[in-house]
Amino acid sequence: MRKLILILTALVAPYVLAAQTPQDSVAAVDSVVPEKKLGLIKRIIDYFDESNKKPIGRKMDFSLIGGPYYSSDSKFGIGLVAAGLYNTFPEDTLTKPSNISLSFKATTAAHFELGVSGEHIFPHDRYRLTYEVSFSSIRTRYWGVGYDMCSNDDNESKYRYLASSAEAHFAWRIGRNIYLGPMMTFNYVNAGDLQKPELWEGDPLRTFNYGIGASFRFDTRDNLTAPKHGVFVRFDQSFDFKWMGNKYPFKVNELTAAWYGPLWKGATLATQLHWRVTWGDTPWALMSSIGGSSSMRGYFEGRYRDKGEADICVELRQHVWRRNGVVAWVGAASLFPKLSEINFHEILPNFGFGYRWEFKKNVNVRVDVGFGKHQSGFFFNINEAF
Repeated sequence: MRKLILILTALVAPYVLAAQTPQDSVAAVDSVVPEKKLGLIKRIIDYFDESNKKPIGRKMDFSLIGGPYYSSDSKFGIGLVAAGLYNTFPEDTLTKPSNISLSFKATTAAHFELGVSGEHIFPHDRYRLTYEVSFSSIRTRYWGVGYDMCSNDDNESKYRYLASSAEAHFAWRIGRNIYLGPMMTFNYVNAGDLQKPELWEGDPLRTFNYGIGASFRFDTRDNLTAPKHGVFVRFDQSFDFKWMGNKYPFKVNELTAAWYGPLWKGATLATQLHWRVTWGDTPWALMSSIGGSSSMRGYFEGRYRDKGEADICVELRQHVWRRNGVVAWVGAASLFPKLSEINFHEILPNFGFGYRWEFKKNVNVRVDVGFGKHQSGFFFNINEAF
C-alpha cells in the first residue's frame, strides 16, 4: 500500500504543502535536502493514514486521491477522485452524513470528463437533495440502436462526443424512511466526426432536452455510500414535454431496487435490480444503455442501447484486512424496444471482481475488472457501484 501512496505523491503534494504553517516553512529552510524529501513523503503517508478518521474541528471531512491510468480508447491520462462527508446538524448523531463526490479524467487523446454528485441531507433528515452534474468531451464509439445492430462488430463507428447533463431531486420525508418530491433534468449532446454516419439513420446529432418529474424513495440503508444492511427503492418518472421547448419530447420510467445484508464476519451481500424504459421521440443519446462503471461493468458504455433495458447484479463484498477488501459479482441484462418485446434469448451476461480500499469512513476507492460478452473493462472510481 505504501508503494501505491508514493505513486500518488505528485498529485497530493500541493495540498499538503499548502497546509504548512510558517514555522514548518522556516524549519524546512534549515533542513538539508534529503530531510525535506523525507518530510514530504511522511506527510503524504500520514495524509492517507488519517483520511478515514473523523476530523476534529472541521465541518467537512474532505480528501482526494489520484494517479495515472491507461485505457485502449482514451490512452494515457490522469484520474482524480475526491470525496467529502459532512453533517448539516452535528448535534444530530442519528442522521446519516451528507456526501459529495468529484471525479476528473484527462488524457493525451483529448479525452476529458468531469463529474460532481452527492446527496445533501437536511437537519433531522426531513428533506433530501440529490444532485449530479457532468461534462464530457471524448472520442468514443457507436454501433446503432437495438440488440441486433449493437451486437454486430462490423457496425463499430468512431465519433466525437460532447455532452453535459444535470439532474436534481428534492424530496420530503412523508413517512418513516419514505421520501417523495419533484425532480428536474437537463441534457445537451453534440456528436461529430462520424466514421459511419449511416448508423444514425437520420437521428439528430445535436439535442437540448429539459425534463421535470417526480421521484419516490424508500431507504433503510445504514449509510449512503457503502451500505452493509438495509433496503433502497427508487422510482423516477420524468417528462421532457414539447411545451418546455424540447424538439424531441419523450418520457422516462426508471426503477432501482437494492438489498444489502450481512453473510458472515466482514461479508456483505448486495443485490440490485434496475430498469429504465423510455417512450416517445427519444433521441439516440438519451436512450437506455448498458455498461459503464456502475452497471454491467465490463461492457463498453453505450454500445448496447435501445428504448428500454433491465439488469440485475449480485455482488459479494468481503472485508479482508484493515482498510482493504475485495468484491466479486455476477449479473445479466436485457435490451428491448418496449416491455412486451423482451427476448430472453438475447440476455447479456456479466461477471467480475475488484479491490476496495477504505479512503474514508464508509467511502471506498474501487478498482474493478469486469467481463461481458466478448469484451471487458477496467474501472477506477469512488463509492460502491450501488
